Amino acid sequence: MPSLKDLKNRIVSVKSTQKITKAMQMVAAAKLRRAEDAARAGRPYAERIETVLANLAAGMTPGAPGPKLLTGTGEDKTHLLVVATSERGLCGGFNSSIVRLARETIVRMQSEGKTVKIMTVGKKGYEQLKRLYADLIIEHTTFENVKTVGFDQASAISEKLLEMYEDGAFDKAHIFFGEYQSVISQVPTALQIIPAQPPEVEGDEKIAAPYEYEPGEEEILETLLPRYVAVQVFRALLENAASEQGARMSAMDNATRNAGDMIDKLNLQYNRARQAQITTELVEIIAGAESV
Repeated sequence: MPSLKDLKNRIVSVKSTQKITKAMQMVAAAKLRRAEDAARAGRPYAERIETVLANLAAGMTPGAPGPKLLTGTGEDKTHLLVVATSERGLCGGFNSSIVRLARETIVRMQSEGKTVKIMTVGKKGYEQLKRLYADLIIEHTTFENVKTVGFDQASAISEKLLEMYEDGAFDKAHIFFGEYQSVISQVPTALQIIPAQPPEVEGDEKIAAPYEYEPGEEEILETLLPRYVAVQVFRALLENAASEQGARMSAMDNATRNAGDMIDKLNLQYNRARQAQITTELVEIIAGAESV
């Protein structure tokens, strides 16, 4: 049985941990508001550029070859998985859920005889994937020294992707990220960004371009498609930032509650041990007095 001093030291230690987790929860809550606003503000732009892309693709001349970023290479052999995670931990299962989805995709694609390459964005995803798939990782990007991830970082990543695509390094590219829904819900998501996939229309209706474009649709797509890739990468980074703070806020709240429960149990154990020690001392005093 631990001594009173050991119990007291442990109570002090758990209280210190509780203060840290409470502070991290408050910091995450402050950052979450800004990250959540940024993620929600970026969604309409990403959806609108998808709609414009679909209208342009529908207005193309039937049988036209079209841009490579839209039609693809004609092959489906090599896939690049862009796994975007956070730079820091202590955010529950946020990073693990994204990596798990990526691992399941890797296993499925390899079982189908496809070649898989990995590009990691963020420290935590890289650390987890390199244990099993170090030989598949061809590129790693980190933002450890960047306070707020912006469109410049997304553009740098998209430029790398486009350069590798032009060099024939892969046929299709998918990005993995956590889509923010609420503080307690972040959904691991996989999205194909190269070649671009215009949104599908339900039913038998076909997307018809409501405008006449100048110059032609093909020329506009040549400029719009690289922008589309950058926007989708930026959207993934924004969703990840909000999901990370939401997951960290929830995880630190649970840790703070667990620390409080542990402190209560330790205090009860300490009081019982102290009462037992007092009782023992009283018994010894009474026994000594009776023996005199």
